[in-house]
Amino acid sequence: MSKSRESTAAGWVLLIHQIPPKPDYLRVKIGRRLQRVGAIAVKNSVYVLPDGDQSVEDFQWIRRQIVDGGGDASVCRAAFIDGLTDDELRDAFRAARDADYEEITQAARAVQLPARARGRGGEPGRGEDELSRLRKRFATVAAIDFFEAPGRAAADKALNAVEMKLAPAGVRRAVAAPRIDRGKYRARTWVTRKAVFVDRIASAWLIRRFIDPDARFRFVDPESYRPMPSELRFDMFEGEFTHEGDRCTFETLLYRFGLENDPALIAIAEVVHDIDLKDAKYERPDTPGIETLLTGIARNTPNDEERIEHGGALFAALYASARGGTSGEASAPPLSDPPSAGA
Repeated sequence: MSKSRESTAAGWVLLIHQIPPKPDYLRVKIGRRLQRVGAIAVKNSVYVLPDGDQSVEDFQWIRRQIVDGGGDASVCRAAFIDGLTDDELRDAFRAARDADYEEITQAARAVQLPARARGRGGEPGRGEDELSRLRKRFATVAAIDFFEAPGRAAADKALNAVEMKLAPAGVRRAVAAPRIDRGKYRARTWVTRKAVFVDRIASAWLIRRFIDPDARFRFVDPESYRPMPSELRFDMFEGEFTHEGDRCTFETLLYRFGLENDPALIAIAEVVHDIDLKDAKYERPDTPGIETLLTGIARNTPNDEERIEHGGALFAALYASARGGTSGEASAPPLSDPPSAGA
């Protein structure tokens, strides 16, 4: 879910909603989710994103939260004919991101601790923690900077200046979840949205490497696709394996297939989660670099099978690296030789 968001020349996606006055937390929750996906308000209770599959999916998830909370919402594609122009909307998106970048720039300039001001035993000090937080915030804003806001350069420069003095912070660890029988998921057809990116690339690698070595993949237009009884959908709206709670699809697969005892897979799950959901839950220092590599693969590789092949090779390398640096390898499931598109 970060996020190929190719826009048509004059296309937008709208979320039109009505949120009940109670409970109070629902409005706050929806407001925060709208901010995280980069949406801006064009009228009261009407939010807009640039047209694209990712925008539609983001708004579909938010709509579901609103409806589940007792409200009402619709998602539609639109072109503005009168009133707001496309240029004005793009300027509004840039202004919103410039405000975010300015906050990062000012916060970075306020970090004054020298590099030697570290915690006891070599642990990161307050300055390092602040830099890590700001780097994650910068990556989050950049992921929803759809129209290249000019403030990005200043924020990046300010962070680079701080980085000359301070080192990045450490990592977080995830938790376990229930198992299901993997034996029933062999030689199946797994369907997902076309133009695969982070979560879908990682999930396809996980499926072929640990769940279904003979998996076949189909890449479809979610608006015209009609599910077949024998197919399994992943990272699709209302799919068999998709987002659950605050988990991305990779995490859902990991936990539902009982792979949570492998520390290397947990490390990859944390990276995929933060890139996909943009909620800075784990704040791994390697996440921005991995996102950059995956973005390069997506931009250089329009074919979905090839994206899975190249992205799968990246995740296989990350897995080998993480597994070599963790304890408890015996708990990891045995590896099978995956087809060429999965490793």
